[in-house]
Amino acid sequence: MNACPYPTRLRDSLPVPDARAADAARSRQRRLTKPAGSLGALEGLAVRIAALQARERPSAQRVHVTVFAADHGVAVEGVSAFPQSVTAQMIDNFAAGGAAIAVLARELGARLEVVDLGTVSPRVRREPGVIVRHLGPGTANLAREAAMSASQLAQALCAGAEAAHRAAEQRADLFVGGEMGIANTTAATALACALLDLPASAVAGPGTGLDAAGVARKTAVIDRALALHGACADDPLDTLRRLGGFEIAALAGAYIACAQRRIPSVVDGFIASVAALCALRISPLLSPWLICSHRSAEPGHSAVLRALDAQPLLDLGLRLGEGSGAALAIPLLRAACALHSQMATFDEAGVATA
Repeated sequence: MNACPYPTRLRDSLPVPDARAADAARSRQRRLTKPAGSLGALEGLAVRIAALQARERPSAQRVHVTVFAADHGVAVEGVSAFPQSVTAQMIDNFAAGGAAIAVLARELGARLEVVDLGTVSPRVRREPGVIVRHLGPGTANLAREAAMSASQLAQALCAGAEAAHRAAEQRADLFVGGEMGIANTTAATALACALLDLPASAVAGPGTGLDAAGVARKTAVIDRALALHGACADDPLDTLRRLGGFEIAALAGAYIACAQRRIPSVVDGFIASVAALCALRISPLLSPWLICSHRSAEPGHSAVLRALDAQPLLDLGLRLGEGSGAALAIPLLRAACALHSQMATFDEAGVATA
């Protein structure tokens, strides 16, 4: 496997939102044919995206969706309601158009790709639209050893950077990152606990549908992992290596690399938000480039959103993942941009101002 140079660029400086574009967008908002502030949060969204895209009239039309998929060794601890064979099966389902994110991407006219980072079960089909970056048959069991080697972490981050590069080649206005991996809620919870200095009992939830006994078992497994890896919490990259997953690391790499290319990321639910928090700890100027789409029903998500200082756009009780919540927020972002760009000004419409 070739060495990946990207991890050395993780802490490169990020572009800042364009102040002149923001000022021009605010000026346009004041001249539109409506009472000032009457579109509420949509006005601020339009100005924010304008500043990120460095243009007075922002756009949310071209959307690039990447779903990263991988298995997790911690699944052997009985922390998921589903068998690990589901991960490989769902990769084919994404590519065949049968998964929720595939349906939503079609409805949005968005480009969808799937990156297979390594599964325990071999995939039966070889669907087009799947990019294979096999780093191993899933991670190691984080409750007993580090989830990834240094090389695997680097390659996972690089897979995320490659997705950001493809989004830039497609001239994407927005990036949506999704994830799939049986037991990845356990890995994300362990990461959140380490990054936020919280016990597992404050964050762990049902994931794919665990009952109370299953949540208790997951909590115990995570507490064991935190005790094993506790000394890593001050180093976000080492925390990610020890407690994360291939797809979580890829998401973190993608968020940073998208920001380096001036592409805002629309962040999905709990697992994607934990990846975003890892990325923010690695690259502290990342925050403006992360648009949090929704508040998940997973109980730990609110704590992660607070750490991101984020106000999510939607609260629909979602807990699917895949990038589905982020995709559902795209029409709202498109509406904000369209209203900002296409409404007439008072002068253009010949309407008297207040």
